[in-house]
Amino acid sequence: MATRDALATELDLEQYRRELTGYCYRMLGSGFDAEDAVQETMVRAWRNVDKLESPEALRSWLYRIASNVCFDMLEGSKKRARPMDLNSPSMADTTIDSGLPEEMWIQPMPDAKVVPADGDPAEVAQAKETLRLAFVAALQHLPPKQRAVLILREVLRWQATEVAALLDTSVASVNSALQRARATLDETDVDAGRLSEVDGDEERDLLAKYVDAFERYDIEALVALLHEDATFTMPPYELWLQGPTEIFKWFFGQGKGCRGSRLLLIEANGKPGYASYKPAGEGLWKPWGIAILDSSDGKIEHVNQFIYPELFPLFDLPTELRA
Repeated sequence: MATRDALATELDLEQYRRELTGYCYRMLGSGFDAEDAVQETMVRAWRNVDKLESPEALRSWLYRIASNVCFDMLEGSKKRARPMDLNSPSMADTTIDSGLPEEMWIQPMPDAKVVPADGDPAEVAQAKETLRLAFVAALQHLPPKQRAVLILREVLRWQATEVAALLDTSVASVNSALQRARATLDETDVDAGRLSEVDGDEERDLLAKYVDAFERYDIEALVALLHEDATFTMPPYELWLQGPTEIFKWFFGQGKGCRGSRLLLIEANGKPGYASYKPAGEGLWKPWGIAILDSSDGKIEHVNQFIYPELFPLFDLPTELRA
């Protein structure tokens, strides 16, 4: 009987893994860190399950543990960012830098890890909006407790009384923290409640055209899909480009090694994207990077590339492609 009870407890914990991963990702800005935080949350919960007051309190209890884990991980850490948060755009022929450590950058997160597979369509749409790279980057400007308050109140729609109980504080303190967090986000020009005006089918159509042009290395067709002020980023490198002209030059300059790549479609941070594999010999392609596209008004606004082959396991992607 004890074994069955233990198994039931484990299953009860596991049902919250996906939503906890979404919460921790927004808190930490890294998919790997989020998974580590949730795993630590599960371990702490398992060890202290006898302290749970009632089964009905399990969800809020797990969020309390997850919040404390995130606070511990954020203590003394640097703020994760995007390249455009650090400097001005570069020219395509600017010597590429050696790159900054992984912990400096906002990292992508596959939708499958954090978005309910069969949730209410409106709630799924809202969840995807609050996974946008720009929004997650804006969250990093907030102190950890303000960040938690804003996510719990604005993203997860918890009541102020629930958040106060979870964070061991008062409702007045929660409301004050939320007000300060909103003011900071306003300064970053990111609207936490804005739903994208871009139709999902339109985004997927743009992605299909972009992928087709990329694989054919028809860069004229590729840049024709971009906004005039489109950005092109490539963490871990600080260098980033703006505008179709510089992006065009990049693909025939320092980026010419991309020719012959093969791409697999993915969905990450609420947006369509692709995983790129670069040629590595006759009939062989090796992981290179993950890219997420943001669109508006029928054009691609941001190409967010992450040159991290180590991200591929997070997305459950193959370790190589063969002809």
